[in-house]
Amino acid sequence: MKRTTAAEAVSVIESGNRVFIHSVAAAPGRLIEAMTARAPELSDVEIVHLHTEGPAPYAAPDMIGSFRVNALFVGSNVRDAIHKGDASYVPVFLSETPQLFRRKILPLDVALIQTSMPDLHGYCSLGISVDCSRAAVQTAKRVIAQVNPQMPRTHGDSMIHVNEIDDFVEVDDPLPEVPRPVLSDVEHAIGRYCAELIEDGATLQMGIGAIPDAVLGSLGTHKDLGIHTEMFSDGAIDLIEAGVINGRRKRTHPGKVVATFVMGTRRVYDFIDDNPQIAMLDVAYTNDTAVIRRNPRVTAINSAIEVDLTGQVCADSIGTRQYSGVGGQMDFIRGAALSDRGKPIIALPSATRQGETRIVPFLKQGAGVVSTRAHVHYVVTEHGVANLYGKNLRQRARALIDIAHPDHREFLEEKARERFEKFADVVLA
Repeated sequence: MKRTTAAEAVSVIESGNRVFIHSVAAAPGRLIEAMTARAPELSDVEIVHLHTEGPAPYAAPDMIGSFRVNALFVGSNVRDAIHKGDASYVPVFLSETPQLFRRKILPLDVALIQTSMPDLHGYCSLGISVDCSRAAVQTAKRVIAQVNPQMPRTHGDSMIHVNEIDDFVEVDDPLPEVPRPVLSDVEHAIGRYCAELIEDGATLQMGIGAIPDAVLGSLGTHKDLGIHTEMFSDGAIDLIEAGVINGRRKRTHPGKVVATFVMGTRRVYDFIDDNPQIAMLDVAYTNDTAVIRRNPRVTAINSAIEVDLTGQVCADSIGTRQYSGVGGQMDFIRGAALSDRGKPIIALPSATRQGETRIVPFLKQGAGVVSTRAHVHYVVTEHGVANLYGKNLRQRARALIDIAHPDHREFLEEKARERFEKFADVVLA
């Protein structure tokens, strides 16, 4: 390991290299800036990453030829480049992303990461993002670390020794933050319906945003909840501090909050810093259905862009336009279904902000099916809960129409009758 500047550290990147960038809010901004500053002298450098917060200058139109993005998840900073065909997306379960590096399907030349400062024993922490970044560190030919005292020091699989780092660039920069959303009446209603499905002693998986916050805000009277999730944010802290989330009934990692990355405000970053209650683990483990199912009453709450009348879930694209990625939805939907008394839930508003229905007769042309109709059990909107498990296609259509926006129910019934023909009058009347 050697201490150096960002410009000197990234000088090792060569044309044709494959470069990994640390995930989510851990993306090392100084190293990214220094790398893209070398664009005139580089060609065909492949950039691989999950979602990253902050700018992605390597995806700008004037970077074509120097860099090409091969995203494992699509965030807002690369969405336009992918839509225009200037970048690419790899559909992959989040649980399987480490295998891409470990099995040399996508062998890495360089990993750009951000860590905490080393401790007295020479260990740095990957902090808020372990996910597939740990696998990237373990397999890349060269590891360049942006070392930042503002990165939380987390427990679990996040520790890497300075001997695993080739170049060491010191910074003191704030991490990107995502403020907590202001909840609407629709989101509060969805949160209440989801909370009614959650049993005491359940193990929760949910993400960041309005619906997860609304669910968590409705759980104040629950008891002995646990968390085993791919990520969590500020919304969980109040319940942890109040003892509602304590992990007592978990079978794996009892008493621990298990996650693979964290994103939110400085409050959640400070909360996880050197907190032994938080276990930040490799995503190949956290999102393994065999691990997830071991806990009782796993309740996985995930969102969607649209759901068709048979229960197919599109969560990653708007028609052919790639919006996000497969991520970990299927990992947890299936893991929850296999858990003892588990509940896989898809939660979404019944209509878009423009008033279009999100319960649809058919997914848009080109839309991706992230969760199949065989995997989906519960669908929740602000109008109620549809339990699809064990129901045939016509019964599913009826249940979903009942929780669709009232303005669209007549239209959906008409389309259901067209689809199911002579059986429709009996089921949909």
